Amino acid sequence: MKGPLFYSKILLFGEYGIIKDSKGLSIPYNFYNGALKLDENPSEDAKQSNESLKRFVAYLKRLDTNLVVFDFEKLQSDVDSGMYFDSSIPQGYGVGSSGALVAAIYDKYASDKITVLENLTREKLLKLKSIFSAMESFFHGKSSGLDPLNSYLSLPILINSQDNIEATGIPSQKSEGKGAVFLLDSGIVGETAPMVSIFMENMKNEGFRSMLKEQFIKHTDACVDDFLKGDIKSLFKNTKQLSKVVFNNFKPMIPKQFHALWKKGIETNDYYLKLCGSGGGGYILGFTENIDRAKEALKGQKLEVVYNF
Repeated sequence: MKGPLFYSKILLFGEYGIIKDSKGLSIPYNFYNGALKLDENPSEDAKQSNESLKRFVAYLKRLDTNLVVFDFEKLQSDVDSGMYFDSSIPQGYGVGSSGALVAAIYDKYASDKITVLENLTREKLLKLKSIFSAMESFFHGKSSGLDPLNSYLSLPILINSQDNIEATGIPSQKSEGKGAVFLLDSGIVGETAPMVSIFMENMKNEGFRSMLKEQFIKHTDACVDDFLKGDIKSLFKNTKQLSKVVFNNFKPMIPKQFHALWKKGIETNDYYLKLCGSGGGGYILGFTENIDRAKEALKGQKLEVVYNF
């Protein structure tokens, strides 16, 4: 048995800001995916995944039935038979490994589910987001529900504010374009929960709160608008400012060995780095107007291109 594939995602803009009502833009990333599976001879990884699914099912049984109802008889029976999540999505890398699993479980076992084929009104999107938020909180302590939403719909999602989200179109890629969004592999697994708690601790500080509003959210919102409009010149101007703000105010979220590279990008304009997800490891997101120049400047780093302008 193998279920449908659910893809990873990349939050291009909005990490941390969306907790405080900034805009955000999340796109599916089809390079990685996962599916529910049953094997005759499961591997060690499959057995571990199955153990984790057992705990997840116990958690789902405690969710508010006004929010979502599952066919627990079927789900429990499949998990008891050894079902696991077969995934190529790296965990702790900020590309939505738990989101894809949540989407797969909802898709297969939710009763009265909202499907991708329906007319996706804002109400339906918000309902899905709150279901996914409750489900994914098992993995992160607190989840916005956006990762599973992206994975489930496999569409770019524009976050205007916490209670205003919509599926959106993004400018089509130019395969011969020099401009690019890329991922840098930090080689470290990031943990979401500790990073979010550092952020929440910082939010108690008035200076940090006003920086978030006056700089971080301002540039994040501008980047989202520029990207959707295809205004590349303005996008890079705002991405540079965003990269600076993150470097100066989110140091704990940037792995130490990347501090110098981060600064070098801002100084040379060869590329600009930003957090991919909560940071602390996993992938770092990069933007460049000239991918050849960025590759040269980042020689020796593992770099994969996600999107070309």
